[in-house]
Amino acid sequence: MNRNPGMQAGQLIGTMNGLQVVGLDIAKQVFQLHTVDMCTGEIMNVQLKRAKVLQHFANKPACLVAMEACGGAHHWARQLSALGHTVRLLHAKIVRPFVTGNKTDATDARAIWLAVQQPDIKFVGIKTAEQQATLTLHRQRELLMKMRNMQSSALRGLLYEFGAIFAKGQRALLSELEPALERLSGQLPQMVADSLREQLQRIKALGEDIARVDKRLALHLRADPKMRRIAQIPGVGVLSATAAIATMGEASAFKSGREFCAWLGLVPNQRGTGGKVRLGNISKRGDTYLRTLLIHGARSVLTHAKQPGPWLQELSQRRPANVVTVAQAAKMARTIWALTAKQQDYQRDHQSVRPQAGDHQG
Repeated sequence: MNRNPGMQAGQLIGTMNGLQVVGLDIAKQVFQLHTVDMCTGEIMNVQLKRAKVLQHFANKPACLVAMEACGGAHHWARQLSALGHTVRLLHAKIVRPFVTGNKTDATDARAIWLAVQQPDIKFVGIKTAEQQATLTLHRQRELLMKMRNMQSSALRGLLYEFGAIFAKGQRALLSELEPALERLSGQLPQMVADSLREQLQRIKALGEDIARVDKRLALHLRADPKMRRIAQIPGVGVLSATAAIATMGEASAFKSGREFCAWLGLVPNQRGTGGKVRLGNISKRGDTYLRTLLIHGARSVLTHAKQPGPWLQELSQRRPANVVTVAQAAKMARTIWALTAKQQDYQRDHQSVRPQAGDHQG
């Protein structure tokens, strides 16, 4: 049996921790499975209908099933885990280099099978149904916000053509629109004025929908101890706390707070050659939505905090405001991971102490 030079000593291609490796490419109706029989060396490419997937794996001994972390992957990961299999989710960027030749379902399944066996691969944490439900509320809220902003901007632009201008913000628009329509009653046909009022009602209805989603998230925050714990961090509110716990999955998926911070794209890019490493702008990898919430929360700390702390004050004196904001957001992300992983409450005056060289446990 050939051995993979990149694998650990004694680990055969097609097995991980004694489990047979299966690459599974999921789709809407037809799933593609790739594996190698470790007894005969036979390469198996099997197409499975959606309704037959669980039946197929229910009759197999425990194996390691690898999938891309795409739509529906977390659902199938929970289903297969319940059958006793070990499931690993891979980011699409990790799988892509192993796709050779034409891109087909069979090629994708083989690429997944190869990628999961590489050393030092970072896996995506499997989310629970409750975490996915929380993220569903956030996605709905994000969509409603976009729709309201689009409707408001269009309304401002339409009335600007008739000389009406409004102050910034939704509140100003809602309070000033009716008087503006009264002033323009002599210029606008009645059918146009009625249509604009209907658009205003749609904006108000979207605002009410957003408020209802916010209320549900606030109730969820009060019911979840992990979310309540990290909500104590300055700059972390209802949106940041609920999104962070739901997006993180399990804190054990990250070795440290810095790894979680890097996963969110809040650390500098590194470019190295000839033994020299240069740091650039932040990488902006990972979840854009959560990173944006942390940036906004960090900006609020810089603007409104009564006691920003000596570290933040000293950093603000020597670095630009945007750099300080990102640094504060990165610190918030590391704190979120630490409180979640260690199940500790937030301590404002806590100081991390690095272990000294030569220190060891007795």
